[in-house]
Amino acid sequence: MPFAYYERLSAARQAIYRQSDAIGALALPKGCRVAESVRTLQAALAKGDREAVQRSAQRLVDALVKGFDVPPVDVRVMAVRPSDVEGELHGLYEPDEDHPVARISVWMRTAQRKQVVAFRSFVRTIVHEFAHHLDYEHFLLAETFHTEGFYKRESSLSNALFEAAGIVAPGNGGQNGRNRLR
Repeated sequence: MPFAYYERLSAARQAIYRQSDAIGALALPKGCRVAESVRTLQAALAKGDREAVQRSAQRLVDALVKGFDVPPVDVRVMAVRPSDVEGELHGLYEPDEDHPVARISVWMRTAQRKQVVAFRSFVRTIVHEFAHHLDYEHFLLAETFHTEGFYKRESSLSNALFEAAGIVAPGNGGQNGRNRLR
């Protein structure tokens, strides 16, 4: 079922929306090595070290770029999330139209308390922005929309990263690997 804004789109944009919505879950490409990057990112975020988070996030995205065989993406890790009356900005994808290379910007601290964001949320934000890149470069969509299919791709790819790194879902305990994120 399309989101409410679908009705306000032109017929051409509705067609792109439907294309995006029809693309479901994503698995990690065969041979895509992300485990170390995910664990290094987790450790850097726990220390609150922005530069180390930046390096780890870039390595993770570089591995995804290689795995999906898409053009490179620069990752910028910023300190405190910008906010306004509508909320906080977690991440931003900027296609290469205005830059030599597409760019993902993510913020690692909350706007109000300036606390380091939760690791899983941070990874999901990176994956969310990378999913926009995949829409353009891998799926060759003319636009990238937040569709149910988009969110399925984001969620499945995030879960695949956590699984590859051996990071279990909170409260599951990882009993014989059966209760890991799916």
